[in-house]
Amino acid sequence: MPNDSTLATDYGPAQLEPLVKTAGIDYTVIIQAVSSPDEARWLLELADQNDFIAGVVGWVDLTDPKVGYTLDELQRSKYFKGVRHIWEGEDDPGWIMNSGAINGLHELTRRDLTFDFLAKPPNLPYIPQIMDQVPDLRAVVDHIAKPLIANHVVEPWLTDIRKVASIEGIHCKISGMVTEADHQNWTADDLRPYIHHALGLFGTDRLMFGTDWPVSTLAAEYETVTDTAREILRSLSPAAKADVFGGTATRFYRLDL
Repeated sequence: MPNDSTLATDYGPAQLEPLVKTAGIDYTVIIQAVSSPDEARWLLELADQNDFIAGVVGWVDLTDPKVGYTLDELQRSKYFKGVRHIWEGEDDPGWIMNSGAINGLHELTRRDLTFDFLAKPPNLPYIPQIMDQVPDLRAVVDHIAKPLIANHVVEPWLTDIRKVASIEGIHCKISGMVTEADHQNWTADDLRPYIHHALGLFGTDRLMFGTDWPVSTLAAEYETVTDTAREILRSLSPAAKADVFGGTATRFYRLDL
């Protein structure tokens, strides 16, 4: 997480719930920020206590030969939907392929759990290799893999994410984009071409919106992030909008709303 005073505080349901209501959002899935199963247990407690939290994606050590035991424990909660690893933070861009984490991904497929690829452009070429190894993995690319929006760079991100999108079943999140743009001076036009590329490659049935709150507050308020995405996608049909702003995530994470 960025080292910024904006994030050097505790954020919880009390801060999130009014933002969700103001933005006209009914439910949310909360995603791990710390590489610890203890954080996952805490997030599951929050889901138990707050009706607007519909699911949790937590962290487990995918390289642990006994990771299945941890997954079994976490799955006792109906809110535990899947796992994320902070792949973008690993020194080796091929970490998932080279660390033994593939075995952990197989454990996810055995339990019908999801996996969030927290990737940056250098990680993208490895995703087809990973999916060859774990073809039944239900996976989503977070933050459209963080292209260099501030510099208006499209390649090689576009070529690589096109290959990822060609893999049946892989989903993509329109999220985490304002913090890849110029924090102080970004506009909707900076985000628009990247969102339209993602829309064309994945279609609305594999695309889902996310806010990346509270990290997003480095560049924009919660409601601004939501309103900007709605504005960029305003020409979609009502059914397509319903997919991006809830339906796809509900199906992918198998939320019981």
